[in-house]
Amino acid sequence: MTIKDWPADERPREKLLQRGAHALSDAELLAIFLRTGVTGLSAVELARQLLSRFGSLRALLEADQTHFCQEHGLGPAKYTQLQAVLEMSKRHLESTLSRGDALTDAATTKQYLQHRLRAYPYEVFACLFLDTKHRMISFDELFSGTIDGASVYPREVVKRALKHNAAAVIFAHNHPSGIAEPSQADHAITQRLKSALALVDIRVLDHVIVGDNETVSFAETGQI
Repeated sequence: MTIKDWPADERPREKLLQRGAHALSDAELLAIFLRTGVTGLSAVELARQLLSRFGSLRALLEADQTHFCQEHGLGPAKYTQLQAVLEMSKRHLESTLSRGDALTDAATTKQYLQHRLRAYPYEVFACLFLDTKHRMISFDELFSGTIDGASVYPREVVKRALKHNAAAVIFAHNHPSGIAEPSQADHAITQRLKSALALVDIRVLDHVIVGDNETVSFAETGQI
């Protein structure tokens, strides 16, 4: 039985139109992207098989070209389409933080930072530079390191903040371990950066730790 033979309210495309994308499972969303199945498998069955082999939707989305294209039903065309979709998603999130709008939505900010930093297999320290009305000027990845740490230099952060003429900043870095719990070193560098930036009247609004499926905000947890 093909998907066309299913009841209308069970077909992924019709289900999305009737109930919204949030109502679909990972396999159903992936099936819409795949569009067609392969011999003996519908698009949904193929999607379920792929999710089982990769382990999760995220693992499939973050797979490199070699591993992605090795799977039956996938190939260079699908890989390029997927990369285009992911890039559009990233740019959409970035546009919500554009300089035209004040940065007031903490959830969107954390989602954007997670999208930018979560996939790195090594630690990356980044800054959101903001103007006096907390509108985003720039997102800069400043330092990178190993799987369990990155050296952060306050002098360089201050120089970049002054270059952007920033009035405030939000720090962010990922934990490749997947656990977003701040370490003692995270607290220590945050305080050093706050002190350095205070000398040039630049406020530190938050430090966001990005884990695998979670983020921790210093501001929200009263740690800054």
